Amino acid sequence: MIFQWLALASILLFPILWKRGNSALRSYTITSIAFGIFGILVALTHDPRWYSIVMFDFFLALILSGYPVAFSFAGTGIVFSLIGMATGLFPFARLLLLQNRWFGSMSDFTLLAIPFFVFMGAVFEKSGLAEELLTTIGILLGPLRGGVALAVVLVGTLLAAATGVVAATVIVMGILSLPIMLKYGYEHKLATGIIISTGTLAQLLPPSIVLVVLSDQVGISVGDLFLGALIPGLILAGLYALYVVYVAIVRPEDAPALPPEARTIKGWALARKTLLSVVPPLLLIFSVLGSIFFGFATPTEAGAVGAAGALTLALMNKNLNWEMLKASARQTANITALVLMILFASTFFGLIFDQLGGQRLAKEFLTTLPGGFWGFIIVANIAVFLLGINLEFLEISFIVMPIFVPAALALGVDLVWFSVMMAINLNMAFISPPVGFSLFYLQSVAPPEVKTSDIHKGALPFMVLQGVGLIIVMLFPATVTWLVNLGK
Repeated sequence: MIFQWLALASILLFPILWKRGNSALRSYTITSIAFGIFGILVALTHDPRWYSIVMFDFFLALILSGYPVAFSFAGTGIVFSLIGMATGLFPFARLLLLQNRWFGSMSDFTLLAIPFFVFMGAVFEKSGLAEELLTTIGILLGPLRGGVALAVVLVGTLLAAATGVVAATVIVMGILSLPIMLKYGYEHKLATGIIISTGTLAQLLPPSIVLVVLSDQVGISVGDLFLGALIPGLILAGLYALYVVYVAIVRPEDAPALPPEARTIKGWALARKTLLSVVPPLLLIFSVLGSIFFGFATPTEAGAVGAAGALTLALMNKNLNWEMLKASARQTANITALVLMILFASTFFGLIFDQLGGQRLAKEFLTTLPGGFWGFIIVANIAVFLLGINLEFLEISFIVMPIFVPAALALGVDLVWFSVMMAINLNMAFISPPVGFSLFYLQSVAPPEVKTSDIHKGALPFMVLQGVGLIIVMLFPATVTWLVNLGK
């Protein structure tokens, strides 16, 4: 019993070490080691389920120390499978199930949508289609106060739906729109905040890669998840636009209109440019999503059409060349290989974790939380937000969703609604200072006059807006389920 209490007490090391001036990572690492040592002693003397707790703690210590996630999954699985076999908790024959799990994962036709949607987004980014879209809509909305920021919201939302990859959307919008806003007097925090928040919508708006991965991990239709995420994504985009309008009214000097000399195209020339640069990408995005929503095509089939359509648009704009194709294919291969590597390694980790009693222990803990249904929802949101500050969406999906799903089913939680909430939560985590990933994406392409503090402070109002969006979805599940039920 004394080892069990010492293990729990070791968690108190974290605030003590942090308060004494150690970094959060160093404090967590030392706490994890202490907890792991006492946990193993407890497992040897008292309760074998502590092996699974120590296993998860060991895994988190590895990834937070910067070790690659796939190798952290695999390495932890190997170490604790050997411990399990040595102690008789994990029979070697259980490993024979691994090949069936891998085969089952790879036979999921939905996963084939990932390379298609990534390739579609890469072509949009690298062929100049995104640049043309932003330039044209920026000129259309330029006469309005805050018009360029509103154009960023509109184009960023469209690019999020076209690319499905946060890094690509934030970097493209940063390169194209940030210098323009700075040139014409936009306040730095507003300019950077609107880019990172809108770009991060790529995690939520269909055909988001996050949603495809979540559908595989949660075991629900990706079409239902696309439908469920559409209205919440548009709610967030609408909140961003309202905030820009508010700033333009209250502090007009922070969000000025484009001067007449900056609007170089007018009249029929502008109408023609709009017809050629804005309408075709819109038609492609709406046709891809519409074919999924109305049941004309599966997400994989729609992704293939979207990839071919993006190439066609690049050809029409005379931007289809070998270098662009090579760069798009390389980006697609990198992201797809990353997804599959983590999928294989996490499946191995999950098999060992389940055999050691981790799934049962997690389910018991989550289903007996104070508050029942809402207690689980609150704890799940807090856990995903905290993990999302340091980890990518792929890692979060493979780490926590398999743990949450059994408890969610036991408590009667709608899995589509739950998954969309998790995606919104990841949006908040991704722009959370000081280590949100979108902050670093924008910082990598920001001009020298934009300070790091401007980017971090600019994210705070939009985190509040995302929190408002999350509360709306939590209190009004129909924002997610209405379209899903309508489509059945």
